[in-house]
Amino acid sequence: CLSSKKHQAHDVVDIPKTLERKQTALMRDLQDLDKCIHPKYQEIASHTPAQKAGLNKTSKKLTASIHKHEQDFHREICIDIQNLKASRYEMDSKKKNKAQHSYQQIGLLSELAIKTKKHCYTMNFPGAEISSPNKQLINEPRIIKKINTKYKSYKLRSVSCQNDNIWTCGRDKVIRLFNLQGELVKSIQTEPVCNPLDIAVTRSGNLVYTDFMNKTVNIVKNTQIQTLIRLHGWKPRGVCSSSSWDLLVFMYSDDDKQTKVVCYSGSTEKKSIQYDDKGQPLYSSGSYYKYICENTNLDICVSDNGLRAVVVVNRAGKLRFTYTGPSTPTKESLRLVGIATDSLGRILTSDINNRCIHILDQDGQFLRYIDNCDLRCPRGLCVDTRDNLFVTEYFTGRLKKIQYKT
Repeated sequence: CLSSKKHQAHDVVDIPKTLERKQTALMRDLQDLDKCIHPKYQEIASHTPAQKAGLNKTSKKLTASIHKHEQDFHREICIDIQNLKASRYEMDSKKKNKAQHSYQQIGLLSELAIKTKKHCYTMNFPGAEISSPNKQLINEPRIIKKINTKYKSYKLRSVSCQNDNIWTCGRDKVIRLFNLQGELVKSIQTEPVCNPLDIAVTRSGNLVYTDFMNKTVNIVKNTQIQTLIRLHGWKPRGVCSSSSWDLLVFMYSDDDKQTKVVCYSGSTEKKSIQYDDKGQPLYSSGSYYKYICENTNLDICVSDNGLRAVVVVNRAGKLRFTYTGPSTPTKESLRLVGIATDSLGRILTSDINNRCIHILDQDGQFLRYIDNCDLRCPRGLCVDTRDNLFVTEYFTGRLKKIQYKT
């Protein structure tokens, strides 16, 4: 238009910037759904008189309706973000309609919230506070809580947050749930021949764990363990729940020569990520520690101890960047193990050799260390809905809750 003689001096819209703003808004809605709306609906459903009387038809319909709308909304938001990213310089009417459909889904959830409020249930949505861009890294991260998990003899491997509780696993074949006061809430006894390497909480609130010995990914429902995925020729290691309600599983072949990330919907394989554009392996071979998480921009982040790096690919599996450390060399060579992301898309990874946590932005730029909290062999990481960091110490069996943002 500007290059045409017919331009009539109307306002010019910067399409890439507009798309970026829409993407940010969509991600904020998605975070609000995951971290605010979903827990509130669960709380409401669990306290309805109908459920207390025995889960009659009315409460079951309410729970099913909420669950369905939430799943649909998740899928639509994720699709819209991918479309917006892929069409930075071309916005056709079809993509406009899809974006509009997502906002209609938001309206649907709002309508549900209003209807719920009419039944005398008050809902507060602190999503703006959770995802506020004004949250900054503080100069001196501090330990808020120390929990002795009694894993000292069995090595504390992984941690995963669930509301105000924390799941942990080590090498004693028992997965334990602690509250923030350090009290044991629940224990899950896995199979006698089992080696749970990683744990995660799904979007629906169920615990999943990888069983290296039996080559399975298992789900825990009401203390009952069910095999969700059974592998042949591959062994699972890291696992996380994605924003689209899928599971991402990191695995390596029985001969330790190949590694890959596989996306599952239930027990169905949807996508495998193994090579870059040049046909080279994205991840190191061998049975090195590897943990996995999904970022707020839908990137898949893997801490690869074999490469001594963090490898980040986009949702399509295309390599975005590899982080091998800050520009200033560390005292010891990097040994990156645990990995997590926060509400602003920052990536946190634990460095066993240097006894610290590296914090990166979502494009892999080093921001700072957490190195003042007396971390001893830090390994598993997770971030709760308030962006508090939980760190496991492999040999001491301690779990530390750390505040690193204002």
